[in-house]
Amino acid sequence: MNKNIFVIGLDDFHLKEMRQVRHAEDYTFHCLLTTEEAISVERFPFDQMLEMAESRLKRFSGRIDAIIEHWDFPSSTLLPILCGRFGLPSPSMEAILKCEHKYWSRLEQQRILPEFTPHFAALDPFDDRALEKLDLPFPFWLKPIKSFSSYLGFRIDNEDDFRHAIKQTRQGIRRVGDAFNDVLKYAELPPEIAEVGGNHCIAEAIASGLQCGVEGYTFEGKPSVHGLIDTVKDARRWSFTRYEYPSVWPEPVQQRIIEASKRLMAHIGYDNGAWCVEFFWHEDTDELAIVEINPRISQSHSDQFIKVEGASNHQVIIDVAMGREPEFCLNAGKYQSAAKFLLRKYHNTVVTRVPSEKEIAAVQATFEDSLVILLVREGMSLSELSNQDSYSFEIANIYLGAQSQRELVDKYRELSRELHFEFADGTPVEDIQFEWVKY
Repeated sequence: MNKNIFVIGLDDFHLKEMRQVRHAEDYTFHCLLTTEEAISVERFPFDQMLEMAESRLKRFSGRIDAIIEHWDFPSSTLLPILCGRFGLPSPSMEAILKCEHKYWSRLEQQRILPEFTPHFAALDPFDDRALEKLDLPFPFWLKPIKSFSSYLGFRIDNEDDFRHAIKQTRQGIRRVGDAFNDVLKYAELPPEIAEVGGNHCIAEAIASGLQCGVEGYTFEGKPSVHGLIDTVKDARRWSFTRYEYPSVWPEPVQQRIIEASKRLMAHIGYDNGAWCVEFFWHEDTDELAIVEINPRISQSHSDQFIKVEGASNHQVIIDVAMGREPEFCLNAGKYQSAAKFLLRKYHNTVVTRVPSEKEIAAVQATFEDSLVILLVREGMSLSELSNQDSYSFEIANIYLGAQSQRELVDKYRELSRELHFEFADGTPVEDIQFEWVKY
């Protein structure tokens, strides 16, 4: 009998990836909430989303075998509530919030891995005296307590930067912060966390270097790692340009971040779920710093795992949700290296032309196993894009596989030149100079 697996934020694109797991023929995947209902929304009415999802599960006439998700907030916090109500395994809400709540997360990191944790402080962006109360020198990063895709994240070098960032933050923070406050009601919070709500910010000392994510899972109390993905930025280290698998960091550094990740996830009591811990590594000083923890696999990494391992990383969350130890790293794919590239434009303008379906099909036929996903449409202003970082706009995603990093990047540059975009400011898509990672 097929197992019924309900997915928060399911669409046709990710359904194809989920079907690239072992024993996929034994599963029936059901959409619990669409991406339009849970992800691509201007506001996140958490209680309404929860009621909608629970109602659909109650109306289902068959057996509910698992609930999974692969997106950021709010789906990550819907999961423990729904699983708890239907008797299914998942991490606790408190463990998930120790990842999602940036201030709580830093406190936990500091307790178990102080040498990996930048100096930090909570900050109320609506307090006119916030800067003078802050015991942290310039420069520092300013971020909401809960955000994603670097939304409302700013580097602060001086008071003018701070004033600009606070103005932007006050205008936009409630979009996610109000919903995050709704989530906090479902958890038992320590006093020092209860007073730092979703509309607060965290200021953090600057940590820099190359960036890598450790994807893992915890099953029956034992943390394990199934892959390391390099998160590569542009040469200015402003915006992400690709997620590359497998990591090309030196093996000793990889082992250090793997062990640190396992210690951290065990410390916060995270169990029966997937996670990803991101790190900076400064090559010159050999120092490591934790960037953040995500309580999920990343759907941005799924195609890369398929190309290299022969199975999507959805394998991990499905296996854990079904109550069995995952067996993942197969090295059974066609390629030695794969990446999701983020084609960007660094200035706001209006899109006057995008590649046609026929043009995209021709490009994809030329580059075997490539996939091009447009994120913009003709006539739109780039400022209409949601969930962007503070420095650029993501206009397309390009998925590629290759037999080496050099071949991978060369393929990307050749393919991206074949995509004919036009903009009202008359400038082309920038030829991004990558931050090179090669060992």
